[in-house]
Amino acid sequence: MNVLDQYLKGDKVIWLIVFLLSLISILAVYSSTGALAYRFQKGNTEFYLFKHIFIIVFGLGLMWAFHQIRYKYFSPLSQIGLGLSILLLLMTFFMGANINQASRWLVIPGINITFQPSDIAKLSLILYLARVMSRSADKVNDNRWVIFNIMIPVFGICALIVRSNFSTSAVLFLTSLILLFIGRLNYRYLLQMMGVALTGVIFIVLLGKAFPAAMPRLATWEQRVEDFVKGKANDGNSEEQYQVEQAKIAIATGGLIGKGPGHSEQRYFLPQSSSDFIYAIIIEEYGLLFGIFILFLYLVLLFRGILIVIRCNHTFGALLAAGCTFSLIIQGLINMAVASNLFPVTGQPLPFLSMGGTSIWFSSIAVGIILSVSRLDEKEPNQDSEIAQLETEEILEPPFQV
Repeated sequence: MNVLDQYLKGDKVIWLIVFLLSLISILAVYSSTGALAYRFQKGNTEFYLFKHIFIIVFGLGLMWAFHQIRYKYFSPLSQIGLGLSILLLLMTFFMGANINQASRWLVIPGINITFQPSDIAKLSLILYLARVMSRSADKVNDNRWVIFNIMIPVFGICALIVRSNFSTSAVLFLTSLILLFIGRLNYRYLLQMMGVALTGVIFIVLLGKAFPAAMPRLATWEQRVEDFVKGKANDGNSEEQYQVEQAKIAIATGGLIGKGPGHSEQRYFLPQSSSDFIYAIIIEEYGLLFGIFILFLYLVLLFRGILIVIRCNHTFGALLAAGCTFSLIIQGLINMAVASNLFPVTGQPLPFLSMGGTSIWFSSIAVGIILSVSRLDEKEPNQDSEIAQLETEEILEPPFQV
């Protein structure tokens, strides 16, 4: 236990949850990538296994590294991250790689690895909002300050994401509203932001109708919502609805205890069996009871995150932990709801379970930041002086003040 306390600081329950989800992910991805292996790797099923293990291990390394950093140092990085996010999102707009009929990835030259700039934008915006809300609590009723320091950054980032990834933009906006609510932003500004967002969605739909090239994903969004609302059975014309039907079959045939590890049949019919719909494959192989256990793990992660927020005596740390926690949990709940046909198809991965690279790494960074905040519950040498310094920093004037 002394070794764990020395190297794994912060909330031990969160560490345990991430380790459990990572282990489940390795088993589930190995089982669900059989069809991919035969299609692209000549039947080499170990290719995706070792690749995913590397991604998981590297993600855990990132989580460990970020949990060692005093969270106060993330405050100035938020401005750099926000500027970098805007640049990368603009690059994606003009030169994004088209994967699965969506241009939301950039390719790193030389090593040919793709990543989604929206992952960087999500984390950067959360850091930025936590910074400005903690440093300017006396200005949350100032119209001009709220417009220039809150509304413009939130709507600007979400607008850059929405064209290629509506669901990520919506999740980020919802997370921002929750973070601003916790930060005690005046209710009238929150209502105004919701009104502007609704108006923006209507404008986007009208723009897409008038100029289809401006919003190439609009038809896909409409099809997904229409299929969900009508509950239409697959007619062969909707790939998303086909995946939903296959996911429903996987869940229904899995029963309470499942077919057993490696015995999934729907993995051969479900195109996104290892990523967006991995939850359905897990239930098919391990059963509904195990699916409920996974949901329980995410709810415990939410509970522990809220406890960290409550216990933290510093505004920036509390908002930071709240933003990262709600971002992960909202994304996870939406993914499980999609797989269970309780929500329209969104394309949101399941944190720490879905196969992927940057999504796992940025989820690991987010948890590392949460753990960094939770370390304040542990008495360490010189901690009192650092906390006092942090309190002094949090009352400085906000950035980008107008």
